[in-house]
Amino acid sequence: MKSRHTTSNQMSYKSTTTWSSVLVLSTLAASIALTSCGKKDAAAGGAGAGGAAPLPEVTVVVAQRQPVTQYVELAGRTAAYQLSPVIPQVGGIIQKRLFTEGSIVKAGEPLYQIDPAILRANFEAAQALVQKNKTNLATLQITSKRYKDLIASNAVSKLDYDNAVQAAASAEADLAQSQASLRSAQINLEYTTVRSPITGQSGVSNVTAGALVTANQSTPLVTVQQMDPMYVDISQSSADMLKLRQQIQSGSLRKPDSATISLTLEDGSPYPIKGRLEFSNASVDQASGSVILRALVPNPNGLLLPGMYVKAKLNQGVANDAFLIPQPAVSHTPKGEASVIVVAPDGTVSPRIVQTSVTQGDKWIVTGGLQDGDRLVVEGSQKIRPGVTKVKATVAAPEGADANASNAPVNGSAKPATAQPAKPTASAHS
Repeated sequence: MKSRHTTSNQMSYKSTTTWSSVLVLSTLAASIALTSCGKKDAAAGGAGAGGAAPLPEVTVVVAQRQPVTQYVELAGRTAAYQLSPVIPQVGGIIQKRLFTEGSIVKAGEPLYQIDPAILRANFEAAQALVQKNKTNLATLQITSKRYKDLIASNAVSKLDYDNAVQAAASAEADLAQSQASLRSAQINLEYTTVRSPITGQSGVSNVTAGALVTANQSTPLVTVQQMDPMYVDISQSSADMLKLRQQIQSGSLRKPDSATISLTLEDGSPYPIKGRLEFSNASVDQASGSVILRALVPNPNGLLLPGMYVKAKLNQGVANDAFLIPQPAVSHTPKGEASVIVVAPDGTVSPRIVQTSVTQGDKWIVTGGLQDGDRLVVEGSQKIRPGVTKVKATVAAPEGADANASNAPVNGSAKPATAQPAKPTASAHS
């Protein structure tokens, strides 16, 4: 019985083992089959995805040749049109100040009164001397005339007559000299009233009543400034000025009809009245390497004060064959050369070196390297990575145009956009 039971157990164990092995092999085969199918599907899916990858989308502007007025913005300082330090021309004690500090004074208006006592006495003495010399001259002239009548009858000698004539002539010279001294004394007396030499705004008085002043002293009593119009002294580098002159001489830049300037004040606000350029200095400052330009600006409301810092925008001329290109479309190579990315009609992209002049607002003035109708990438250039040769381009909406106009993709027959594009609209990226 024991042997039969053992045999039965062995048969049961073998049967269980056999079914377990079959189950494991079946599961493994199914797993391999599923894995193989997954790899094939993944490979197939990957190939399909790679073949349908979309082209990078960029926004472009269309270059258009046009006359461009070239401006430059330079730093400057305002200066008074006339600056007159008031210096006394005679000495004495200041009796009174006759003006209010900071007020507008007229040319010839009294500013100070110097004690005139001594100079008035000198004037009166000169008057007395003139009167004395007049009387003496009259007496000698009468004597000379009398001797002339008497010499015919030999009542007086020829020598006495000659002496009388010479005495009268000497007295006439003395009178002329005393009259000149009288005029000088009168002028000095008038100088005791110190007057403003120009019309303008007075500054702070450097003296008070009771102060002793001397003729032609180095310290002015007060300074008067004429501030309408005002000068603006502008500093421009000699290199930039040389480049500008070369552009004008070569004909690439046409000299402006009028050299007008506009100012921006220290707080960033525009000054409402334009000025004009008067002249440029004939020499270069060796320390700064710059040339001073002087402009004249009306200042009827007194908004400008001497010494203010301003930015001056100058009209340098007109470039007849130029392009206005947004700054984001222009980059620079390691060598410093200006470069743009040009999109061909079929979407092919290629870099191109261009020649730039100056910036004007948010745009570059490009003077060489472009043709009418060239499409330049202005947004999305970061998507053009190594290996990317084609893109899908959308034209940026021109300034003031309907935003929907920027949705049309670029093709060979697309109408060129203006050279002053607005920022791309959101629909350009859809």
